[in-house]
Amino acid sequence: MQFIQSLRILDGLSENTLSAYQNDLKNYQAWLNLQGFSDLLSISSAQLEDYVFALFEQDKQPKSIARAISSLKRFYQFCVVQNLILQDPAALLKPPKLSAMIPKVISESQIEALLNAPDVLSVLGLRDRAILELAYSSGLRVSELVELPYEQINLSAGLVQVTGKGNKERIVPVGEEAIDWLQKYLQTSRPSLVKQKWVGTLFVSRIGRPMTRQTLWHRIKHLAAEAGIVMNLSPHSLRHAFATHLVNHGADLRTVQLLLGHADLSTTQIYTHVAKARLQALHHKHHPRG
Repeated sequence: MQFIQSLRILDGLSENTLSAYQNDLKNYQAWLNLQGFSDLLSISSAQLEDYVFALFEQDKQPKSIARAISSLKRFYQFCVVQNLILQDPAALLKPPKLSAMIPKVISESQIEALLNAPDVLSVLGLRDRAILELAYSSGLRVSELVELPYEQINLSAGLVQVTGKGNKERIVPVGEEAIDWLQKYLQTSRPSLVKQKWVGTLFVSRIGRPMTRQTLWHRIKHLAAEAGIVMNLSPHSLRHAFATHLVNHGADLRTVQLLLGHADLSTTQIYTHVAKARLQALHHKHHPRG
């Protein structure tokens, strides 16, 4: 690839770094192919943002996401210099802050405010409340929420069957409060949205179609703003809160790992650091010699 050659000659990058750039672009190309696109030079900034969103959905580490964004930015800068494209679609992409390896977690009081933000007297508000309750109750990814099939939730048993990364299935319990709101959504809100159509997914859009990840994420950010939550949320904020609050209340890591669907326990161990950080903050705040 001409881009990699230019990095080798002009920038003098190591072979390991060049290999990392090449792998990042291959992964990006593979993702584009799955979306039905093949030409890297005809991509919009919105599609690039979707790709970064997908990296978050895959539980990639901030370092990996930052490097992938760096690869894309350098690639498209090269394309502009070479007159292959007129505008740089990656110009506004921002990498995650590497200092924030431990995710900022919404407090339990903020979660309560967020859950109470939707207007449950409206069709869409009731739907949003059911979504938020299920997300916080079960720790599902945004993609798992929007893709959850209607028949894979068993409210009488209080369980949901989730198909996660790598098509791996897991069974996750659903809390009583979430069950209550889901029943209300299924009885009134969902039928009025889908009307006479058959829709396979549990949650649907305002026009009775399956929701997109972006639509759901925009709804959550809007509701967070209405709830007065000023911190920057990520697509995983409710998932992080679910796991952190479990650990804070005594859940063991193995249980949290199974609930989140992490293949490796090391991925789950970040929540012990979150819990320790919280304990240290409480100690410093309340202990007379803290």
